[in-house]
Amino acid sequence: MTIYLISFVFLLLGAIISIFVKERLKFKICTIFATISSVLISIPSSYVLFTGNVLQKNFYISQFWGYITLIIDPLSAFFILLISWMSLLGIFYSNGYMKAYLNKNLNITSHCFFLLMLIVSMLLVVTIQNALLFLIVWEIMSLSSFFLVIFESEKKEVISAGIKYLIYMHFSIIFILATFVLLNIHTGSLTFNDFIPVLQENKSLANIVFLLALTGFGIKSGLIPFHNWLPDAHPAAPSHVSAIMSGVMIKTGIYGILRILFLIETPSKCIAYTVFAIGLISALYGILYALVQKDLKKLLAYSSIENIGIIVMGIGLGMFGLAYTQPHIAILGFSGAILHIFNHSIFKELLFFAAGVIYNKTHTRDMEMLGGLIKKLPKVASLFIIGSVAISALPPFNGFISEFLIYFGMLKGMLNSDINLLITLTLAIAGLAMVGTMALLTFTKASGITFLGQPRNDEIYNRIDCDAPASMYIPMSILAILALVIGMMPQFFVAVILNVSNLFVKINNYTIPTFVLSLMQFLSICFLILAFLILIIFVAKTLFNKKIKFSSTWSCGYSQVNPHIQYTGSSYISLFLTTLKPLFKRITHIKKPKELFPKEAHYEQDIEDIEEAYIVKPLLKWDEKILSKFERIQSGNIQQYILYGLIFLVISIIGLILFG
Repeated sequence: MTIYLISFVFLLLGAIISIFVKERLKFKICTIFATISSVLISIPSSYVLFTGNVLQKNFYISQFWGYITLIIDPLSAFFILLISWMSLLGIFYSNGYMKAYLNKNLNITSHCFFLLMLIVSMLLVVTIQNALLFLIVWEIMSLSSFFLVIFESEKKEVISAGIKYLIYMHFSIIFILATFVLLNIHTGSLTFNDFIPVLQENKSLANIVFLLALTGFGIKSGLIPFHNWLPDAHPAAPSHVSAIMSGVMIKTGIYGILRILFLIETPSKCIAYTVFAIGLISALYGILYALVQKDLKKLLAYSSIENIGIIVMGIGLGMFGLAYTQPHIAILGFSGAILHIFNHSIFKELLFFAAGVIYNKTHTRDMEMLGGLIKKLPKVASLFIIGSVAISALPPFNGFISEFLIYFGMLKGMLNSDINLLITLTLAIAGLAMVGTMALLTFTKASGITFLGQPRNDEIYNRIDCDAPASMYIPMSILAILALVIGMMPQFFVAVILNVSNLFVKINNYTIPTFVLSLMQFLSICFLILAFLILIIFVAKTLFNKKIKFSSTWSCGYSQVNPHIQYTGSSYISLFLTTLKPLFKRITHIKKPKELFPKEAHYEQDIEDIEEAYIVKPLLKWDEKILSKFERIQSGNIQQYILYGLIFLVISIIGLILFG
């Protein structure tokens, strides 16, 4: 545990030193100290994750604080490794990405400081076992990420996205605070372990606590209907920050849900159905809105909502297993969810990194303005396509494995005699299949429109002078290799994940089933055979392929490729969306031709989030209308402000006399 604490010293030291060095050295300093910290932090975390043992450290601070407990159990160890190494890849990537922002009067110093502080706060969130200190570091995490989001603060939309994010995070902490206050009232303690007996004895209290925690941590994770901050904050932030927020930070909300569930042990069936339904709705809603986006980073942001939904479905499935005393279902559900947390971090960081290179080279995120980038950015295009295959849950990449575990768990759950569970899981399998279909459509659109075909804008296309530098290319390559390795050899990773998921399955006389690892080994053999066959075909084609002759054919009057006759993103998905019109609010901009042979015409369509359009915006307008009634109070007259103070003082004195 001492090594774990020393790793924090290096992170804090890196944050402080980065303040005083030159701009061109700041990200190098962050990388060096974050690397040392990640190596140190891996020693105790790996020990716990592979052995299942628990490390604990108690600190006595004062009579008010009492004992502060830091703990590394398999759940914490998993998140510690995820946070430290995935964040390190983001910092490494920032060395190349942020070169374009150096010496431009932007606050690089505070950016580096808050980048390391974000990592520190996330690591503390997953190890602290004191409710009050947990809330403090949770707030530090929110504030650090807020300052990272508003890096380009001269842009109005960036400030707007940052403020929106901060408001949602404070709504989040209100519900988390209510959770801990309620527990403190019933236990008189702030220590997590002291909550366990009360939560296990009082099931009504456990249900209320879990729903409060689900709301608070769900806002952080971007679950429906608290997702509105996420599609604005991710595009506004620099790409390495977007990658860390989506790949790592929103998972701290999932950690909070799992930690509260760990304290409760056995959830009620009603709560299990609620969690599962929210997960399915989030997955469907997220991928549906990802499908219609033109902004590449906004597409990835909505896709994060979809994947968080899949993770929560896995947690809900595990809760079904606990509630119905079906340990096999519980193990498959929790294992699928926890593995998908890891998998999503890998392919989502990869995709955000690739999107960052595209933005760095073209200065646009609008896919409709791109096209043909595979010729200028072949490495990035290849890596983006690998990420797209992985996130679409296609074999032999990692996304397939975690979703397969969830599918398999649902199929086993259908064998249960409960008719409600049978109907729910049947609908869920159909829903998750629909999610997979839309994910495939979304990322074939993103890859095809961005990288294939002809350039849609020559000016943007000609800005690209070279492919990604090594500092940006290396992290993407590591993630792509990791996505393939997990998919090809899942049994080794699932064996480790089982140590985490087994924490939640506290059913008497239950041991981890061997069929899960046997199934993963069978999949691995199938994928290796497939890879071997592809290699044989490739070698045969290379050795025996005859030289191909090319000659022009009759083209029916067609002379050359024109970018205007290519599919747009909207036209590519239009046939699929025709049956889903009620789920969108369309905003169209049309410039109709006024002559028989017009020189130009214009049609543009934007899709607005229905929750944003019909709930959030009307609420904001109503709030603005109410608050405008009080504008007279702020008159700028100092005598009037003194009068307000005197009135308040008189009311306070009267109150003390009457009730003192």
